[in-house]
Amino acid sequence: MQEELLAEQEHLTRSRAALARMLRTADELHTTGAMVAGDAYSAETLGRAMRDRMQALAVDPSTPLFFGRLDMGAGAAGARGMTESWHIGRRHVVDKAGGEPLVLDWRAPLCTAFYQASVADPMGVDQRRRFGFAQGELTSFEDEHISRGEELGTKSALLTAEIERPRVGPMRDIVATIQPEQDVLVRAELTESVCVQGAPGTGKTAVGLHRAAYLLYAHRERLKRAGVLIIGPNRAFLGYIAAVLPALGEVEVDQYTIDDLVARHPVRAVDSPEAAAVKHSAAMADQLARMLWAKVTRPAEGLMISDGAWRWRLSPDDLRAAVTEVRRANLPYGTGRERLRARIVNLLLRQAEARSGESPSEAWQRQMGKHSQVKAVLDGCWPAVTPESLVCELLTDPLAGFEAVGWAKPPKSPKSAKWSAADLVLLDEAAGLLDREASYGHVVLDEAQDLSPMQCRVIARRSEHASLTVLGDLAQGTAPWAAADWADSLEHLGKPGTTVVPLTTGFRVPAAIIALANRLLPALDVNVPAGVSLRRDGSLTVTATRDVVGDTVAAVVAALEHEGSVGVIAADASVPGLVEALRSAGLEVGGPEEDQRITVMPASLAKGLEYDHVIVPEPAAIVAAEPRGLHRLYVVLTRAVSRLDVLHSQPLPAVLSGA
Repeated sequence: MQEELLAEQEHLTRSRAALARMLRTADELHTTGAMVAGDAYSAETLGRAMRDRMQALAVDPSTPLFFGRLDMGAGAAGARGMTESWHIGRRHVVDKAGGEPLVLDWRAPLCTAFYQASVADPMGVDQRRRFGFAQGELTSFEDEHISRGEELGTKSALLTAEIERPRVGPMRDIVATIQPEQDVLVRAELTESVCVQGAPGTGKTAVGLHRAAYLLYAHRERLKRAGVLIIGPNRAFLGYIAAVLPALGEVEVDQYTIDDLVARHPVRAVDSPEAAAVKHSAAMADQLARMLWAKVTRPAEGLMISDGAWRWRLSPDDLRAAVTEVRRANLPYGTGRERLRARIVNLLLRQAEARSGESPSEAWQRQMGKHSQVKAVLDGCWPAVTPESLVCELLTDPLAGFEAVGWAKPPKSPKSAKWSAADLVLLDEAAGLLDREASYGHVVLDEAQDLSPMQCRVIARRSEHASLTVLGDLAQGTAPWAAADWADSLEHLGKPGTTVVPLTTGFRVPAAIIALANRLLPALDVNVPAGVSLRRDGSLTVTATRDVVGDTVAAVVAALEHEGSVGVIAADASVPGLVEALRSAGLEVGGPEEDQRITVMPASLAKGLEYDHVIVPEPAAIVAAEPRGLHRLYVVLTRAVSRLDVLHSQPLPAVLSGA
């Protein structure tokens, strides 16, 4: 075994040297591109390609260059009829151009067998090897002889060690530990939309990110043109996951929140809960559409227009027919207005051709299109509208059933309006009625259970010709409009009938912590299976105390004796006092978007994040802070991946009694 280990270490050294040569080649092409390219455009294109290539090849030296090896049997090795070995890692590494790969990219078709081969379906695999590393150095390996009926699965010591490795800093990739049921989702076809209902710690976020990386590998040119979009619940979450795709060699991916996508104006107003609920309802989309299309009318009068030499006339019937024809095309409103303009010019063009026998110049056509008489017809039967003017009209004079959203004091004009966060979603809806949004090639939507119908429509407009990976957990729905059933959300996302795949086996959150959180499920009014965990490590303490703040400080100090990150997650109003107490004790504390070992996190921002050790002071305050407080507590309790301390002076929620 020692000889085997030395041989693998030698292969690692050789692979690193080859990767360094690949990087040098890309750097030389980037540096000399201007001299070898035929023109400035080619030089810029080559330089950009080489810069992207260098970013894609860059690796963290503390990260293993490969994490597994497949020994394929004679039946799977092809015509040569001999066993072949392939090392599997995050990058494709070759010793020289056209040579045999030293490391296969984990996304290559052959690597499917590394994740999915089993005794029941060997997929041509004789042996699967996993490697153990410390600070990037290969220290051990573990073999499964699949052809002999040996399969470790989740009993693999190296797999368990990697899953349970302490977490410090941002989220990392899981290419070394992807499970078969996760790999099936990661490798789903580009044309297929998938919805993953995942209990805490089941890796649904990782599945979504790795699916994006896989699709970018398998459909590089198509997705390079159309783009891939990752949508997260807040900026803290996006910061947490930001390093995953670059670590997998993918740097050209857009990552936004819903608020980023609709940020046409700064938020300068706050809605009442009642008004926000109405504005986020699907009924608002119907109302905006009715108001907009009611503006299109059939002309009562004809058109007479002069080009300086002749007068041309269109009858009311001609104009009405043109409006009817364009309306039937079911175009966006703004596109329809321009189509009607072109239709009117075309009718005038035919008259001019009939009179002179020649087609007027393009300049004549442009002149007619801009003529004040044509504009008057358009303004009368298909008036110009902006998103701001349409939403202002709705909020200034709301119709029956929408009084709750009306402005108490309307602005003098759309330019002086103070918009709320929900108003920006309405403006995006209005903009989508006027013109079509450009569609991405694929969209990954995380924490989707919290999206309102109107927010789902924001995504639908940007994924009209794209597939979706929808990720979430109905039990973690904390928004007032949180989904109770995935079918409703998928309908608003424009992907009805999408398959919902449950992930219930947790790999990150220890079983004792999941068991505590599962006690809340009966009170959450959602139909989801209880989560289970393969992990029997970790710890859970629930302590009654008279000094919650003081004991929180003591718990943080004790947590620092262990390896890994520490998160204090509390009711939002309690955060400033806790930060002050911890800093007074001489501890360095960071906020949600800061890189500190100790983070004090408002409960409202904790979704999607993980910490090795979590301290939750006063759960009752978290529950009391909002209408869906029990859902929020469910989220908070499942952020710990090793140890959880719950401290309370007030009684715990009844469903947790006896914890």
